[in-house]
Amino acid sequence: MTLSGKIAAACVLVLACTQAVPAAAAEPAPTPPLGWNSWNTFGCDINEQLIRDTADSMVSSGMARAGYRYVVIDDCWFDPQRAADGSLRAHPQRFPSGIKALADYIHGKGLKFGIYQVPTEKTCAQRGGAYPGATGSRGHEVRDARTFAEWGVDYLKYDWCSPEGTLADQIAAFTVMRDALRSTGRDIVYSINANSYHDEKNGAKYDWSAIADQWRTTEDIKPVWRTGNPNTYPMGVTDIIDVTEPLRDWAGPGHWNDPDMLEVGVYNVEGFPGLTDTEARAHFSMWAMLAAPMIAGNDLRAMPGEIRKILTNRGVLAVSQDRRGVAADRVRDDGDLEVWARPLAGGDVAVALFNRSERAARITARTGEVGLRPGPHLVTDLWTGRKSVSRGELSAEVPVHGVVLLRVRPLT
Repeated sequence: MTLSGKIAAACVLVLACTQAVPAAAAEPAPTPPLGWNSWNTFGCDINEQLIRDTADSMVSSGMARAGYRYVVIDDCWFDPQRAADGSLRAHPQRFPSGIKALADYIHGKGLKFGIYQVPTEKTCAQRGGAYPGATGSRGHEVRDARTFAEWGVDYLKYDWCSPEGTLADQIAAFTVMRDALRSTGRDIVYSINANSYHDEKNGAKYDWSAIADQWRTTEDIKPVWRTGNPNTYPMGVTDIIDVTEPLRDWAGPGHWNDPDMLEVGVYNVEGFPGLTDTEARAHFSMWAMLAAPMIAGNDLRAMPGEIRKILTNRGVLAVSQDRRGVAADRVRDDGDLEVWARPLAGGDVAVALFNRSERAARITARTGEVGLRPGPHLVTDLWTGRKSVSRGELSAEVPVHGVVLLRVRPLT
């Protein structure tokens, strides 16, 4: 049977392509999700104790107090063989207590639990030969969705992991799991990636907001400022920004462009040494400006103080979580020096003075060009905490590969 035929058969199985399925009880992602995922640092090298320790660290580090909620295990958590009845099950050595027990532990910390699967036959690790088996969800969507709900899953990362399939095939396959999840009645954030192993990179070519709560816009990120790749593996911070910014109108409450996980505090991956602290602050700031999910990928158990300060900056996270849900616009592009503006609820505007260049530079913007009316404005630098009053001009010396992120509030 062809790929399209298999997907069509699955659609018939769950009635996903021909009739409506009731929505879950509530909107699972009214603001961009905040959390952690195992892949960027650990890849396939995961186990039950690591995930429990990470949940503990999310609480003890202050990340939970700052708003982080999701602890997500990525690829390689499962037994390479399904059970006799076709059900997924945890790898018996890596997760001996089972996934439900792990989810219960995480819920007991006041956090939420996420898991990984694919709509094709093999996960990315299986396709690449890093993990045995072929345990993707194709043909098992209803069973897998029910299993996830029974385990207490709150977030599903659903990754294409195949060079095959048209955009229509991807839309159909991702819709099958969407409706299977909705039919469980459980609120599960649905995070999809149409780009992995696929040349077309359809995450940036189609508005997925009717299907998913968040969707990857690019190929995988690595801990590097720039690779120069337009949308091919691997991507750096600024490469991803350039792909995602034009898609800003797709984002809004309940549906978010996903420029991939955070590389703040991730070092020595595939030859990339990692971002400097200045670059990490810029990365974190710009993801907040893009109204993107903020999913950390570093080792929370051994987090340097400066990385913890970046990840728990309440002012930047407040921009990320602004209930208005409007993504930032690049209002001025002077080559390597840029001005970005994000309107916020209540009339404030977040302004990023962004320096991509190899030398420090002063960047100046008029309040009118970022959408503010004339008059005095209270300006808060969200990294230093410094406050000032502006009567028409926003200006700062911005370091190499850095950002000055301002919250500007009208005083009249």
